[in-house]
Amino acid sequence: MADTAGKVIKCKAAVAWSEKQPLSLEEIEVAPPKAHEVRIKISATALCHTDAYTLGGLDPEGIFPCVLGHEGAGIVESVGPGVTEFQPGDHVIPLYIPQCGECKFCKSPKTNLCGKIRTTQGKGVMPDGTSRFTCKGKTLAHFMGCSTFSEYTVVADISLSKVDPKAPLDKVCLLGCGVPTGYGAALNTAKVEPNSTCAIWGLGAVGLAVALGCKAAGASRIIGIDVNKDKFEQAKLFGCTEFVNPKDYDKPIQEVLVELTDGGLDYTFECVGNVHTMRAALESCHKGWGTSVIVGVAGAGQEISTRPFQLVTGRVWKGTAFGGWKSRDSVPKLVKDYQSKKLLLDEFVTQNLPFDQINEAFDLLHSGKSLRAVLHL
Repeated sequence: MADTAGKVIKCKAAVAWSEKQPLSLEEIEVAPPKAHEVRIKISATALCHTDAYTLGGLDPEGIFPCVLGHEGAGIVESVGPGVTEFQPGDHVIPLYIPQCGECKFCKSPKTNLCGKIRTTQGKGVMPDGTSRFTCKGKTLAHFMGCSTFSEYTVVADISLSKVDPKAPLDKVCLLGCGVPTGYGAALNTAKVEPNSTCAIWGLGAVGLAVALGCKAAGASRIIGIDVNKDKFEQAKLFGCTEFVNPKDYDKPIQEVLVELTDGGLDYTFECVGNVHTMRAALESCHKGWGTSVIVGVAGAGQEISTRPFQLVTGRVWKGTAFGGWKSRDSVPKLVKDYQSKKLLLDEFVTQNLPFDQINEAFDLLHSGKSLRAVLHL
């Protein structure tokens, strides 16, 4: 790949010109990496609901036109000045939560939310305040510091994890977001204990990854909650032991669950991004010690509510991003867990499609017939 180093690369990308419109396959120009940046040839990228959330106009930080995508994997094409940890040919996964190792967040064991490039990332630009993407003379914004819906992308070196080259990129790309988010919500954020009871709202990829985490932690009951009963059989594979469909009851789901579990659950997880199910998940927790974790992202401007008495009587409400994993430290370990069959990944891939079928992949995501569609570039 060395012959392209230092040059602008022309390649194919799926451009989001505006919200609520299908993506457009375009030829874009990708500039060389600047200081502490890495240019990557993306091999595979998956679709996550966060991409659909932004494309659907629900993201307060949504900027258009842009190159979406944040669950990808690829191979380093070239590195900018000052980059010491990566070289061309390295197999890598871009990270939407970086890890600089220097800020107060990175130095704290209590969080994984690196603050180093948060401001520029939210504005859709690289840390120096500019973009590396242009198309038809227009500048395109970056997305979540990753922009994997392109044959080539540029990321900050602190937003990148080097992984074992023997790991299949079209599987480990899932470790960019959804699977670690759910898996870590159970293991790191909730710290699920052996023989505990758990309930999960939403049995998409993230919810099923939560089930994997609860199972790994030794939970005795893992209740999957979804209005689509077609998801139940598949969810058993990931660790769910029983299921509840809220449509089957004429009373609030929290009442159903409190009765079903002798006073409520030890741990609950909301993976839908709906403020009403967030309340239901908290109120399904056991008095005195129940913990509820918000994993799903609600739309811009929405607020959560509950009676303060729910918290006064000992329930805990928490949130999680990327499952609490310190990204650059953890992703290579998660790859190893996959390779040693401790962590399921293949089972999340419901479709493998060529990159030019990206809009069809979004349709599958919205239809509920897809856990993860992986696009091959």
